[in-house]
Amino acid sequence: MLISGGGSNLRALLEACRDAEYPAHVVAVGADRAADGLAHAEEFGIPSFTVPFSSFDSREAWGDELLAAVQQWQPDLVVLSGLMRLLPPRVVDALAPRLINTHPAYLPEFPGAHGVRDALAAGAAQTGASVIVVDTGVDTGPILAQERVAVLPDDTEHSLHERIKPVERRLLIDVVRGIADGSIELGTASTP
Repeated sequence: MLISGGGSNLRALLEACRDAEYPAHVVAVGADRAADGLAHAEEFGIPSFTVPFSSFDSREAWGDELLAAVQQWQPDLVVLSGLMRLLPPRVVDALAPRLINTHPAYLPEFPGAHGVRDALAAGAAQTGASVIVVDTGVDTGPILAQERVAVLPDDTEHSLHERIKPVERRLLIDVVRGIADGSIELGTASTP
């Protein structure tokens, strides 16, 4: 799993993996900065690594180093969950289609880094959560799972995001389970 922040989705997946019946496990956690969520990896005894974006002259150079760090673990699946950097196309191409992402909106509505804020600004009555296969666009890959979440009249960006997060976590856990047990084939996801 690759993260940039607190790692709430990471923690949820690590907790799911504790169940002996869950058909997947996390082999490593990577971050693009000193992310608070790396503490979850430590707590669960999962190896972690950091490839600081700020240490590189270009996104491509950072991406090459990140890809090398990921490939050392030979993962069957790479999960971007709160990684707040666009991966360079050659990284996406190297990992595709076994590269998925969570997003706090009902894609293709409100793509990008501010999906929750954008839904509120648009006056949307609903938004949601999505899990997609990553492609070289911004939240444009094939959809694996999604669910609607109502926008309440008194919602703030924080309150709405806090209601979306549990849905996002559940969808992620279900999608990873489905990929691991073969009930979800990454090549058959729908395109928005």
